[in-house]
Amino acid sequence: MVIHKTFSDFVLYLYVHIANADGALHDDEQRVVLEKMDKHFPLEGDHKRRFDETVMAYKKMVNVDHHQIIKDSFNHFDHIKFSQRYKIYADMYDIIHADGKVSEAETKAVNELKEIIDILTTK
Repeated sequence: MVIHKTFSDFVLYLYVHIANADGALHDDEQRVVLEKMDKHFPLEGDHKRRFDETVMAYKKMVNVDHHQIIKDSFNHFDHIKFSQRYKIYADMYDIIHADGKVSEAETKAVNELKEIIDILTTK
């Protein structure tokens, strides 16, 4: 299931997903995500508004298979090079480390993302 029109919107969804992996969105995680949005939305000035809208939409997604959304979206955006996918994966580490502690749920979410990226590059 692909729910994003642009790759940048998908990346923001990934950032919100990983920031919420432990069940809480910490202020430091939000700060890191907002900083990273500069490269994905360089012409847009109000990153906070877009971030808040994405968080609200994400929280409304109950009983949704995020793993499948991520896998389908990476397949849909197949023109994205491995180096760019890997950079997003590295960004996830910045986000989960932002609050000074990494939970088991965050580690699991990052490993699932790595698995999806690895699977898609061996096609």
